[in-house]
Formats: sequence, C-alpha cells, structure tokens
Amino acid sequence: MGRIIVRLDRVMADRKIGLNELSKQVGIANVNLSKLKNGHVSAIRFSTLIAICEALDCQPGDLLEYAED
Repeated sequence: MGRIIVRLDRVMADRKIGLNELSKQVGIANVNLSKLKNGHVSAIRFSTLIAICEALDCQPGDLLEYAED
C-alpha cells in the first residue's frame, strides 16, 4: 500500500512564510498545522486544504505527493 507525503514545509520555505504566520492566515492552531507539516496526521479537511492553498497560492498537488512502498 502506498502513502501520502506532505510537502507543506517545502512550499512554506519557497514562499518564505513561517508556521505562525501561516497558522494565522489559515485560521488553525499552530500545533495542528505543525502536525500536518510533519506528516503526523491521517486526514485533512478540504476546507483546511483550501485555506492553505489560498494562503500559499498553490495547488493541492504542490502539498501532497503519493509514493508507492
């Protein structure tokens, strides 16, 4: 079974935006955004994904990658 790799840290670095600033723009807690950034979540709400994409001016495919095992 494959897995999903979260590339949020890479996109944040490319956009030169920190965790605190993104957290404020997206409207979710710093700790939850950190868990997402580090790949310690098993699901993400579409509304959260939309807010992150809007804040970072990116597509969902820029943030998520499928990898086969």
